[in-house]
Amino acid sequence: MRLTILGGGGFRVPLVYRALLGDRGAGRVTDVTLYDLDASRLAIIRKVLADQAAGHPDPPTVTVTTDLDEAVTGADFVFSAIRVGGLAGRAADERIALEEGVLGQETVGAGGISFGLRTVPVAVAIARRVAALAPDAWVINFTNPAGLVTEAMTAHLGDRVIGICDSPVGLGRRVAGALGVEPARVRLDYVGLNHLGWLRGLYAEGRDLLPSLLADDGALTSFEEGRLFGADLLRTLGALPNEYLHYYYFSRESVRSARAAGQTRGAFLHSQQQRFYDALAPSPEQSVPRAAWNAWDATRLERETTYMAENREAVGMGERDSCDLESGGYEQVALALMRAIALDERATLILNVRNRGRIPVLDDDAVIEVPCHVDANGAHPIAGAALPDHGTGLVCSVKAVERAVIHAATAGERDHAVRALTIHPLIDSYAVARRLLDAYQRHFPELAYLGG
Repeated sequence: MRLTILGGGGFRVPLVYRALLGDRGAGRVTDVTLYDLDASRLAIIRKVLADQAAGHPDPPTVTVTTDLDEAVTGADFVFSAIRVGGLAGRAADERIALEEGVLGQETVGAGGISFGLRTVPVAVAIARRVAALAPDAWVINFTNPAGLVTEAMTAHLGDRVIGICDSPVGLGRRVAGALGVEPARVRLDYVGLNHLGWLRGLYAEGRDLLPSLLADDGALTSFEEGRLFGADLLRTLGALPNEYLHYYYFSRESVRSARAAGQTRGAFLHSQQQRFYDALAPSPEQSVPRAAWNAWDATRLERETTYMAENREAVGMGERDSCDLESGGYEQVALALMRAIALDERATLILNVRNRGRIPVLDDDAVIEVPCHVDANGAHPIAGAALPDHGTGLVCSVKAVERAVIHAATAGERDHAVRALTIHPLIDSYAVARRLLDAYQRHFPELAYLGG
């Protein structure tokens, strides 16, 4: 089975390859093609993967290319993890938003809108090429903003594009641990949009364990989201929010903490990863055995240690627990998704798919994030709890923002970009929305398609 990774020079690619190395089952991925516009980064990541594969019997072969058509032709699965504008773009998204006193996180608020406006045209072009050159391939989208980008790609790929995220599975794993239950033995009842969802139930042997968790202060504050949101808020909500809802429930604190920080998250990651690539760039093929892998793993650990540091600072949460320093597991979700489709190994996974009536307040084509049954025919949303009443308006509002971004990006209509910024719940001013778009267009030449 052949897997193509778009954004193959990206820092998180070794996580996917690690999952592939651990898969020894029949029908596993045997060939990996890495595609990226940056040939030097491709060479470095290829070396990291070679270090990873040392000692593994019959690892998947790895080839690299800077030609998109070559990359997707003949692929069984296409994993999309591109970043238009790179981490320098993310840093600019955050800085420009904070200068206006609003949040600039890459998937939430003004930064997410700017990122979406840059990314959708590229993602749609990729979807068209996959549809033309590999019509039987399945596309797994991890490109952020994941729900928005997945929905834009469905116009050309239909249900053959499925979005994934590691936040829900990470939340479920931590909650199960707080309850002393094996994560593999629980069923998660989760509903919402990407980075805007709630865990409504956690079932073991047919019994919902969430009420007992909400009633137990010690258990409720023993895991990351419990400390991030606080027991009182979680009991008030009656559900466990995705970590990204912290930006909504603690908006003022998040902005204040971000403005007080020495650098934004995007600026930190840009500087950190640039050091990693620069250190291996001169002669990556001549480094001592495992040097590339060791450098990558040290950088990964620093990345995980500082994850959402501004949010933790805003609520006085302190450092992350050591058990939270492993990656959230999106690579395992991707592997399970591929095996379920390719081998008809039925699985239940939380995915970004078309609504198909699952959330009645949204139309059938809206991409949502919910548990799905997966088999050889793809992913199918399953029945579950409704949106919490306090979250319905927020979900509808953010979906309207996503739709405005998609329309602006595909039709080149600036008014829809202004609309997206104006109606977002974390941007409270039309005047600010206009200034934000002007600033983003001045900084990003690729947004010239929106006009002046």
